[in-house]
Amino acid sequence: MSDPTPWIATEDTGAARKHAPATLRNRDAILAVLAEMLPAAGTVLEVASGSGEHIAYFAEKFPALSWQPSDPESAARTSIAAWTAGLANVRAPLPLDAAAPDWPIDAAAALLCINMVHISPWEATLGLFAGAARVLTAGAPLYLYGPFLRAGVATAPSNLAFDDNLKARDPRWGLRDVAAVTAVAHGFTLERLVEMPANNLSLIYRRV
Repeated sequence: MSDPTPWIATEDTGAARKHAPATLRNRDAILAVLAEMLPAAGTVLEVASGSGEHIAYFAEKFPALSWQPSDPESAARTSIAAWTAGLANVRAPLPLDAAAPDWPIDAAAALLCINMVHISPWEATLGLFAGAARVLTAGAPLYLYGPFLRAGVATAPSNLAFDDNLKARDPRWGLRDVAAVTAVAHGFTLERLVEMPANNLSLIYRRV
């Protein structure tokens, strides 16, 4: 198979496997957090799996878990299938839109959502928690990763520039405040906030 192409529209050669450069930089830091919070068994649903590189990596590291990738974009689902080919514990990617009132999955033991909240309309975050409340049972974790804003904590200049860039691309996008996200996490409690490399955060919520 050919080398993956950077998942940047102007540089995409059309190869099935897309490559998001950030995944190679953050996957091990995320892995360390997941090792402390994932259940021993069950299905882990990833919302907005993107290229599929994260779920392919995590599935290899946690072979006892069943992994369910998803993404609303067909090109992403093609890439996910290419990256996860041959992994027996990864299911076929689902066409799941976080903002949709109905999801094509009924239950999961955990939910991951990496780098979606800031690159999507606010309705996607609202839908994420509403959908997670439907598919997760009490005590199940919901994991968010990405750059966030926090009251009383200075935002890194690089994150401020990134926020400006996102809003220029789509005014509905942008870095979200942790308090604002937590305020709409109905049915969940914020169990833990973990400082991550490159001015990112891991937010671990639990279904009540």
